[in-house]
Amino acid sequence: MYIDKEAIARLEKQRRVHLINSLGGFKSVALVGTLSKIGNENLAIFSSLFHIGANPPLIGMIFRPSPPERDTMSNILETGFYTINHINETIYKQAHQTSARYESEVSEFQVTNLKPEYKNNFFAPFVAESNIQLGVEFKEKVDISINNTTMIIGEIVQIYLPENCLHDDGFIDLEKANTITCSGLDSYHKTIQIDRLSYAKPYKEITSLL
Repeated sequence: MYIDKEAIARLEKQRRVHLINSLGGFKSVALVGTLSKIGNENLAIFSSLFHIGANPPLIGMIFRPSPPERDTMSNILETGFYTINHINETIYKQAHQTSARYESEVSEFQVTNLKPEYKNNFFAPFVAESNIQLGVEFKEKVDISINNTTMIIGEIVQIYLPENCLHDDGFIDLEKANTITCSGLDSYHKTIQIDRLSYAKPYKEITSLL
């Protein structure tokens, strides 16, 4: 099957959205927790998260244009803090429900029965049911003019994870933490590790680390 630029443009909107969102393959998916200056808790699912760098530990996410103004980004810009919480098999339906557009005064924690968790004086709420939680401090906002999206870059300042998921070399076993992934806008997946390979060097055979 062949689909060219003109055929993509002719597709019905929702069909085009599903097609293009699926082409990138499996993606990280997580719940982003924020708190407004007046104390309103907000929780939203994101599948546009990506690693930027390890020193300093930076993570990025993309906000797409869609009125009304997104509470998550507003809260991040106003307060400077947010959490990123991995999604597992037990909460993926509740996590998906947070994509609904509730009013600003409505807490997605309450409507989905997920528990907000505050610890170590971090401003924003973590998701108690999440096995891997990141506390993130806002660092930079980048406006992308080509499609009117915004990239938010944050520094990871707190990490919470089960001890049995952390290898001696720093590698995290996401499957042991029951972290799931997604494809497209609404498909959720478990993973099976195939292998873990040695660092690639010229003229040196790759070996398995398992």
